Amino acid sequence: MSAILVSNLVKRFASQTVLDKVSFSVEEGEIIAILGRSGTGKSVLLKTVIGLIDPDEGRVEVLGRSLHDLPERERLHARKDLGYVFQGAALFDSLSVLENVGFILYQARVDETEIRERVHRVLQMVGLEHAIDKLPSELSGGMQKRVGLARALVGDPRVVLFDEPTSGLDPVTTAVIDRIILRLRSQLQVTSLVVTHDLSSAFGIADRIILLDRGHIVAMGTADQIRATDNAWVQRFIRGQADPEELGESAPMRVPVRHTRKQTDY
Repeated sequence: MSAILVSNLVKRFASQTVLDKVSFSVEEGEIIAILGRSGTGKSVLLKTVIGLIDPDEGRVEVLGRSLHDLPERERLHARKDLGYVFQGAALFDSLSVLENVGFILYQARVDETEIRERVHRVLQMVGLEHAIDKLPSELSGGMQKRVGLARALVGDPRVVLFDEPTSGLDPVTTAVIDRIILRLRSQLQVTSLVVTHDLSSAFGIADRIILLDRGHIVAMGTADQIRATDNAWVQRFIRGQADPEELGESAPMRVPVRHTRKQTDY
């Protein structure tokens, strides 16, 4: 059974089609990275997979069930096997790290001692057990990202969705996040779907890479397969080169002619 199955997914906002007949699967324990330019539907795809957005057409199944077929109360319960790491960490400023990470446990009225033990365990996984009683304002941006990751792990999910986990981070902190994602797979067999702009990170951690452009999958494969493709758009993307048409280089440049009044001698 695939951990995630996306079939002919279509999502529109008003007259704009953001995702158009997108299909792919993620096997259990696999790490898939989704790459693409800004505004091409990556985050919308992630939010559709977890059931925060409903598709207009097609079907999405996670761990053998479609969250979109469930009423909201059952949908919330079904998400217990899923973790979501927000791009901006999305921490509550007035709550401590303990309270942020253990938020869903407090809501479920889990015993305080058990909450602290479980939060301490996941903070150890991200190297922040010493920060358990700190406020978000006392942490660096990279540390806040790791707290957000710990919060996604505290419920022992089988699938974790990452929205730009290394955005805005320095190379050292990016490498730390990448190692954590790899450790989740090797130690806990967690399935990961990672939306990112970071080519180096994607090529370093992903079993397969999906490239999206204008709502379509234009390439899918291993890092080596993506690098070796003869698709011109993909090659430009991984080299960081703009499309000639977008630069206006597909047509000859027209130089405006200036008309001047003829000089007459009197």
